[in-house]
Amino acid sequence: MLIQFFADYVKHRLTSKSRHGTHSPFVYKLVDEVIYDFSAKKVYEEIEKQRKKLLNDDTILTISNLEAGSHLNRRREKKVSEVAKNALKNPRLTQLVYRLAHHHPLQNIIELGTCLGITTVYLAKANPTATVVTMEGCPDTANVAYQNFVSLGLTNVELQVGNFNDLFPKEVENTAKLDLVYINGNRTKEATLNYFNTCLPNIHEGTLLIFNDIYWGKGMKDAWETIKAHPQVTVTIDLFAIGLVYFKKDQVKEHFKIKF
Repeated sequence: MLIQFFADYVKHRLTSKSRHGTHSPFVYKLVDEVIYDFSAKKVYEEIEKQRKKLLNDDTILTISNLEAGSHLNRRREKKVSEVAKNALKNPRLTQLVYRLAHHHPLQNIIELGTCLGITTVYLAKANPTATVVTMEGCPDTANVAYQNFVSLGLTNVELQVGNFNDLFPKEVENTAKLDLVYINGNRTKEATLNYFNTCLPNIHEGTLLIFNDIYWGKGMKDAWETIKAHPQVTVTIDLFAIGLVYFKKDQVKEHFKIKF
């Protein structure tokens, strides 16, 4: 799998384009002003200090796998520092998620996969007036995330703990219009397409869906191709680490691979 993943990465680098290779004004503007905005921001410093604390935290957690909807609930012990090192998304990616959330006018954000809450914090800080509902399957991990939210003074985050298959459909049903959904959950074709299809009845012109790990094995790559082909999808942006999905009716259906 690692060999194929590396091959996919090399192919992506060779075939992807910068903003100058895009002919869509919408995508050019998004790449130029958001994706390629690598300037330092004060908010990054505060959040990254919290990440460093997690990387040095030797508290033992009992990790369980409820989010995948599996009948097997494997439990194992890990240090917070180990989870932070191996499971948290890197600053470059989480800061991109911040910029995407900040760029779009949002009232509601749903995140599947809280982990230790660093990406959640970026989402919440990007839109302080938006409600961020984040879902996590592991109670111990969720507890650490909650403490991070308290420490950073967040008041616009609702943390739900349990099985995504139970929590996500209910939350979507209760959200008349989905603004941003960040899907970082069960990395299988079936689950990813299920999350996508669950969102469809409540999407609108300004909805942004972000899918994490779109090159994580054949199943995820197949799911990404199926999502791209869906008739309601008009624009997708493949950044390798994540995929962006838009439903703008005034846009010609196009798919972009962008170097990031």
